[in-house]
Amino acid sequence: MLRPETRARARALQMLYAWEVQRRPPMPSVVHQVLQLAGPRERAGTGDRASTLACGVADRATRLDDEIAGAADNWRIEHIGAIELAILRLGLYELNETAAPAPVVIDEAVRLAHWFAGPKAPAFVNGVLDGLARRHGKL
Repeated sequence: MLRPETRARARALQMLYAWEVQRRPPMPSVVHQVLQLAGPRERAGTGDRASTLACGVADRATRLDDEIAGAADNWRIEHIGAIELAILRLGLYELNETAAPAPVVIDEAVRLAHWFAGPKAPAFVNGVLDGLARRHGKL
């Protein structure tokens, strides 16, 4: 059984991915769509936390992308896959805006990369977020 925080992060990632591939419509409409698919128990449980995370990331996407671009050595932001970019944005948002410890944030982001992205994504996500956490003095 997954921890509620892990479920909320996974659901937020789904919201962020949907937001990106739909060309960034208003995030509340994306949240509504995803939570409708998830069912009533999810809406009452982890949906609020997921919505808070996804909306926070969407509001700061440009700033997060600038930081990611500076830390993703030898990668242009437009060449990072949509799911990997969503994971990085979510992780960086949590590093900057929440009280979650950096090792937990990075571990959860790597877990999401294992579940939702390609085989090279976990190492990439780990490297970028580790570097960002060190720059911010979180590690």
